[in-house]
Amino acid sequence: MTKSQSRKPIPALRGSAILTALVFALGFVFGAVADNPIVALTDTDEAFEPFWDAFSLIESRYVDQIEVEKLVDGAIDGMVDALGDEHSGYIRPELYKRSIDFSGEFTGIGVFIETNEDSGEIKVVTVIAASPADEAGVKPGDVFYEVDGARVIGLSQAELSAMMQGPRGSTVTITFRRDGELLAFEIVRDTIPLPNVSYELVGDNIAHITMLDFNDLSRAQLDDALRSVNINQTNGLIFDIRGNPGGTLSSAIEIGSAFIEDGVLLRQVARDGSEEVTRTSGGFADINVPIVVLVDETSASASEVLAGAMQDYGVATILGETTFGKGTVQNIPPLANGGGLRITVRRWLTPNGNWIHEQGITPNIVVDWNPESDEDQADDIQLQAAIEFLEALRD
Repeated sequence: MTKSQSRKPIPALRGSAILTALVFALGFVFGAVADNPIVALTDTDEAFEPFWDAFSLIESRYVDQIEVEKLVDGAIDGMVDALGDEHSGYIRPELYKRSIDFSGEFTGIGVFIETNEDSGEIKVVTVIAASPADEAGVKPGDVFYEVDGARVIGLSQAELSAMMQGPRGSTVTITFRRDGELLAFEIVRDTIPLPNVSYELVGDNIAHITMLDFNDLSRAQLDDALRSVNINQTNGLIFDIRGNPGGTLSSAIEIGSAFIEDGVLLRQVARDGSEEVTRTSGGFADINVPIVVLVDETSASASEVLAGAMQDYGVATILGETTFGKGTVQNIPPLANGGGLRITVRRWLTPNGNWIHEQGITPNIVVDWNPESDEDQADDIQLQAAIEFLEALRD
């Protein structure tokens, strides 16, 4: 494949911007959904008496009528907040199904969105090619104004995404603001594969492969990219997981197994101190060119599992910025109301036993980059540093 035939990489998620595909939410969840039954409390009835007192007082005396479901939601939020764990949280019923979907596909209109922190407005930043939104004429920069006649200014991305839900083939009417005008689009929802892996040739015949998250399709997409660039006929591989927030444990094992032929990928430590060792699962890609893994401060969870293992085994040079620092594993068991509880259940360590929580993985080569404009974004100094490093190995 010549450079002119290569696909441009999908933009990574940078800085403080939060991007999410409608209607599909990527999270820092890592690990399988727990199958263990939820055991009812039997020995803390006395401790819960003040809770029931408060519930009864609100129901009987509060000046306004309050829905019981709202009180229950607030109570669960309060319990989870008391854990002091930013990675645990209550997931309301309308969002639960999407929170456990790592299929690599979503049913929606096919856009990535971003919230303006000053105005609270949500705008389109990327339209997936050939998606319903693309075919309807939605463009990057369009600001969400109404969905099916309901104003959405001030909603969170999760709330907006929930409004966008619907079966494949159903229609949603969205009004956008574009250049001061309001434009209404009737868009038919469809099932859309997330554009997760992209590739191109850069520099002196160097493969640059970008992966945005770890889902059920990631390994097959990575294998396709490696074949397309004819990886062992190149002069090196830059595996770009900047902005990659993680995904499932199974995908992390599959991707790690492509780069590490046989060995421990991570160690998981449970509440009782017991340790579970997770090894590669086969499917070694037999890459025999030098590898650079690009990371930044938003590379998290499964991205850090991969980078940490590759660094410990010395199979790649890690380049970029210190990673996010998420060294815990979450499950998302269901609740009786149709919601779920994202809860931290284990700590994980690199093969050498390093716990990177709130510290991150320090790259072998540190290259800081904080683009403040489109021009800065185009001048990707971390990618250029990776190219120069690999080219220098041949000098």
